[in-house]
Amino acid sequence: MFNDSSARIVEALRERIALAAPGTRLPSTRELVADFAASPVTVQKALRALASQGLLESRPGVGTFVRAVRTARPSDYRWQTAALGAPPARVPRLPTALKTAGNEVIALHSGYPDRELLPERIVRGAFTRAARGDMAMSKPPAAGLPELQNWFAAELGETAPAGVAPPAPSDVIVVPGSQTGLSSLFRVLVGPGRPLLIESPTFWGAIVAAAREHVDLVPIPVGPDGPDPDVLAEAFERTGARAFYAQPNFANPTGVQWSTGLAERVLDVVRAHGAFLIEDDWAHEFGIGAEARPVAARDDGGHVVYVRSLTKSVSTAVRVAAVIARGPARDRILADAAAESMYVSGLLQAVAVDVVTQPAWRTHLRGLRHQLAARRDLMAAGLAEHAPQAHLEAIPQGGLNLWARLPDATDLPALARACEDAGVLVVPGDEWFPAEPTGAYLRLNYSGPNPGAFPEAARIIGRALGGF
Repeated sequence: MFNDSSARIVEALRERIALAAPGTRLPSTRELVADFAASPVTVQKALRALASQGLLESRPGVGTFVRAVRTARPSDYRWQTAALGAPPARVPRLPTALKTAGNEVIALHSGYPDRELLPERIVRGAFTRAARGDMAMSKPPAAGLPELQNWFAAELGETAPAGVAPPAPSDVIVVPGSQTGLSSLFRVLVGPGRPLLIESPTFWGAIVAAAREHVDLVPIPVGPDGPDPDVLAEAFERTGARAFYAQPNFANPTGVQWSTGLAERVLDVVRAHGAFLIEDDWAHEFGIGAEARPVAARDDGGHVVYVRSLTKSVSTAVRVAAVIARGPARDRILADAAAESMYVSGLLQAVAVDVVTQPAWRTHLRGLRHQLAARRDLMAAGLAEHAPQAHLEAIPQGGLNLWARLPDATDLPALARACEDAGVLVVPGDEWFPAEPTGAYLRLNYSGPNPGAFPEAARIIGRALGGF
C-alpha cells in the first residue's frame, strides 16, 4: 500500500506506462484512488504531472491514455531558402534595448520608463471606465476618435508662435504607436530606393523602419547642439532627398535639444528644398530642465510632419500615437495607415484621452520631472565617481538617457558581455548609428527600475572599462 504522496504515485504509474502500449487506457480515477489508498486530489495531481511530461493524454468524457512517444528528429527548413530567396534589405536585428531582464539584473538598457514612473492609478481607472463605454464594442473612425484628435491638435497648437496657424483636429491621424507611424511616413514621403536624411546617431526604431521600407539612409552628423544646417543643405543638394528625420527635443540617444535659432535654420533649409521634416517628438512629456519645443508648431506650410506617442508616458499597454500632417500629404498618410491597420483600437484611444484630459495627468507630469532629474543626477554622479572613462559631453535637459563616450580602444561587445556577466545590462552605442559609428558609446537609461543600484552599476561599468 502506498501513502498519499503524489510523487510516489507518479513513480508507480511511470513504471506502468513504460510497459504499456501507446493508447492504453489507464484505470479510472476512482480505481486509482482505491489502488493507491490516496485522495482524489492527490491522484489528480499525479495525473497532471505525468500529462505535463507528455506521458499521458486526457480525453474528456472518455478517460486517460498512455501517449505515443514522439521520436525527436531535426527539422529541415532548407526548402525555405529557395522559396524566400535573398532578402531585399538587411533589416537590423532587434537591439539590446528590447531584451528582457530578470529582477536580479540592474537594467540600464530599456527604452521604457519603469512602472513606478507611470500614472498607474489614472490608467487603471481609465481602463475601467473605457470598458463600460461604447468603445468596448465599437469601431472608431479611421483617423481616430475626434476627442483624441482635438487633444493632440490643441497640445501642438499651444506652442505655436503668433502668426502661425495652429493645426486643426482634422490634421491629426491616430496610429498604433510611433513605430507604425514612422513606417507609414517612410513609405509615403520617401519610398523604396529613395534617400532619407537622418540624424546620426538616432533612434534604432527609425533605422529598422527605414530598412523595412527599403529606404536609403543618408546620415547627418549630430553635435552637442544638433545637426549643422549647412551640412544638411549640402546633403539635400547632393542626394535630391525630400525628407529629413530628426528628434529636435531630447534626442534618443544623445539627449540633444535644438535651440530656437537652430530650429528656424533647419526649417529654412527644408523649405528651400521643397522637403519634409519628419519630427519625432518622442520625449515631449520628459522635459527636466527645459520644456519640449516642437518645430512643427512653427510651421503651417505642411513642411513638418509631426509624430508624438503616448506609449512611454501613459503605459506600454496603450499603443497610441499621432501623426500630424497638412495638405495632400495628410490624405496619403491616412490612406496608407488605414490600409496597414484599418483603425486603432477604440478602447485604447478612449483610455488615452481619458488619462491625458484629467487634471491628475498634469500633476503626475510635474512629479515626473523631479523623479527623472533625481535619477539622471544619481547616474551621472555615479559615472563621474566610479567610471570616469565614460565621458558625458552634456547632461541632458530631458529624455530618459545618458550618452557616454568611451575610450576609442574599447571593445564594445566585450564590454557589454562583461557588464552583463556582472549583473548590469547596457546598450552598446553602435546600435544607434545608421552607418559606421564615429566612436565607442554607451546609452544608459536612467528611468529603469531600482535607481538605488545606479552607483553599483557605475562601479561595475568602471571595472569593466578598466580591462581595456
